[in-house]
Amino acid sequence: MRLTTKGRFAVMAMLDIAIRGGRAPVTLATISERQQISLSYLEQLFGKLRRNNLVVSVRGPGGGYNLARPGSEISVADVVVAVDETIDATRCSGEHNCQGGQKCITHDLWMGLNEKIFDYLEGVSLQQLVDSHRKNNPNVSSVIICNGMDKSLSIST
Repeated sequence: MRLTTKGRFAVMAMLDIAIRGGRAPVTLATISERQQISLSYLEQLFGKLRRNNLVVSVRGPGGGYNLARPGSEISVADVVVAVDETIDATRCSGEHNCQGGQKCITHDLWMGLNEKIFDYLEGVSLQQLVDSHRKNNPNVSSVIICNGMDKSLSIST
């Protein structure tokens, strides 16, 4: 089971904004360039993030996006749920019809895993990720978060 690019990209983009700490609105074009995410894909994601009150848009010259509330009040789970991402390790998408219309023998195991993953993501705020990044990279002015197979952070100055 993996989080798809939709969820990962949304978290990357939100973290990109959070790292800038509200100094100025961040444009999608800037996020696109820094994080190597398609601009059109970001536009789709930010429509959902805006409708879920996670970001606010600033129009006009110098416009872009800011977090709608402090990063300490936005969890990774908030972001993932906002973009309609599902975290599901079951074969049946939680419908209890995994095997011939019945719940399979491992259904409860995978449902428990889903709950643990969601609880973990709910317990991690954007601010915690910003603080961790700054602690581990005190001299870095810009960040690029890997969107490939590597789950680590790649930093660029």
